[in-house]
Amino acid sequence: MPNTSKSDESKSYLSTGNVSIDRLAFFHILERLKKRTGWVNNNIRNPESISDHMYRMAVLSMCTSDKNLDVAKCVMLSVVHDLAEAQVGDIAPSHGISKEEKSRLEAEAMHIFIHEMLHDSPAAQRIGALWKEYEDRETPEARFVKDLDRFEMATQALEYERDLNASRLQSFYDSSIPYIEHPEVQQWGQDLLEERGRLLGAIHSAKSEYSMIEGDMPVEEEA
Repeated sequence: MPNTSKSDESKSYLSTGNVSIDRLAFFHILERLKKRTGWVNNNIRNPESISDHMYRMAVLSMCTSDKNLDVAKCVMLSVVHDLAEAQVGDIAPSHGISKEEKSRLEAEAMHIFIHEMLHDSPAAQRIGALWKEYEDRETPEARFVKDLDRFEMATQALEYERDLNASRLQSFYDSSIPYIEHPEVQQWGQDLLEERGRLLGAIHSAKSEYSMIEGDMPVEEEA
């Protein structure tokens, strides 16, 4: 569930009038970018945090070969796009909250960050503009970063299947890879699915071999 107790606390935050104190309040709230709900709901041990997710997206941004993109802006969009979740938590479809309400809660969180904590400073305006650009999806950079959001989730799903021997996380692929629009990220997604195919094939072969060995083992005679 969304982190309601922390959300309520930050929702009531009002500027103290002291720029330094309010700015530190914003710095501290970043610590709340914790576990991603989808992984928690699938019983993944020690799941990635929202910060982990955004960091990898930022590095992925730097790996593009698309010269038409402003890579620096893509990096900044990546590290800002889920910032509101520091207040409202990672709201998943399982929470039963409408898209409209989710958008309202996140916009409210950003309003507090920008006006009450960062005092409409140039930094606040930059963060707010980047967040809105991502939400509006009207620029090539925003759409590209949304594709990275999808690809990163699928990548993490594969790593959990591989490293934690997790149950197949098919829904995370179904809700991400088919919706990627940028050609380069589409190729990354195809590469990922091929890697997954090899992984699942290896697992199936290993299980088959183990079953054959088990079947060939002699049954111990009763005394």
